[in-house]
Amino acid sequence: MKKKDLMNLTLGIITSIGGFLEVGSMATAATAGALFGYKLLWAIFFSTLGLIFLIEMSGRFAAVSKRALADAVRERFGFVFTIVPRLLEVLVNLLVLAAEIGGVCLAIKLVTGWPIVALAIPIALLLWLVIWFGTLSWIENSTAILGLMTIAFVVAAWKLHPDPHELLRGFVPSRPSEGAAKYWFLAVSIAGSTISPYMFHFYSSGAVEEKWDEESLTSNRLTAIGGMGFGCLMSIGVLIVSARVFLPLHIQVDSYEQLAVVLSPVLGRWGFPLFAGSLGVCCFGAAAELALSTGYLIAQTFGWNWGEDRRPLEEARFSATYSIVIVLAAVIMTTGLDPLKLTLFSMALTAVILPAVIVPFLLLVNDEHYVGKHVSGWIGNTVVVIVVLVASVIALVAIPLELAGGS
Repeated sequence: MKKKDLMNLTLGIITSIGGFLEVGSMATAATAGALFGYKLLWAIFFSTLGLIFLIEMSGRFAAVSKRALADAVRERFGFVFTIVPRLLEVLVNLLVLAAEIGGVCLAIKLVTGWPIVALAIPIALLLWLVIWFGTLSWIENSTAILGLMTIAFVVAAWKLHPDPHELLRGFVPSRPSEGAAKYWFLAVSIAGSTISPYMFHFYSSGAVEEKWDEESLTSNRLTAIGGMGFGCLMSIGVLIVSARVFLPLHIQVDSYEQLAVVLSPVLGRWGFPLFAGSLGVCCFGAAAELALSTGYLIAQTFGWNWGEDRRPLEEARFSATYSIVIVLAAVIMTTGLDPLKLTLFSMALTAVILPAVIVPFLLLVNDEHYVGKHVSGWIGNTVVVIVVLVASVIALVAIPLELAGGS
């Protein structure tokens, strides 16, 4: 594989780590396993299937058109059409970024005992420094390498010897015998934590920054499948371990502190530090991805210059945008909001806004003006439409039910 292809694959791995095994996926997968065993494995699988097609489409679009998604949406549909979906995306990104910063704080709290409220501002400052002085490739490589410790969840799942027949049944949607509102709410939250719009913006913007072209299309497909598949495997590992450790003891995951011990019964004294390290690294990588993605999103919507690999003062509005977003997210975490509840609600809210974000995207990747002969096929379009519509419909029903139930 060429050096450029390896760099492309790295972008996929960091997008995978930032979009899968971070605070959202850990919370949703662990809660699902503790409450319903393997029954929600299907939600992870089908969401990942949709994500693979979407990531491949966004990379292909950027490589062929030489445009990032938000930039092209503004150009094709106009600013007035774009502004409302962008405001919704920015709001959701802000909540998720706050949850990711909270995840890093929690990882440190687990080791030191320091309160999350006191850690939020220092972590946000560290995040800002990394983005301000770092480059896209440096952020990608460091997070991808450190994030490999999440393999611990797959190792733990393997050592717990889950029943193969029960696992296979988990990949088939079924109705729960009780707790239907919670079940569907978690299914939606899993979809929201997996198919996150910020991932498409980060991925396509990164592809433009790294100057992908039509020769990158093969590695883009491998990246979409391999990178997202890696994240899916890690998320499934979390669910399996949680189902094997918590479900037999009837332990509901009501806080991240409970989740911290999930690896200890399998990996012994290494379980706790591996969990804390995985949570901290992956949440920090996701926070960097979210902050940059939001900066990309706003800059491209307003037609500003942007670029992580350029000097911050050369792209002052882009740099100011991600700086402000980081500050606001840190302020949210200083209010003492419960990180777990904030995470689950943010993931479900993400699923609600998916149609408004993805429909224009699908029109673009099927527009020959932008992608020429590389338009999307009917299989990919159909899979994406079905996954997004199903997730959104369930979200519109499950969220009110869950909130009414006092979640």
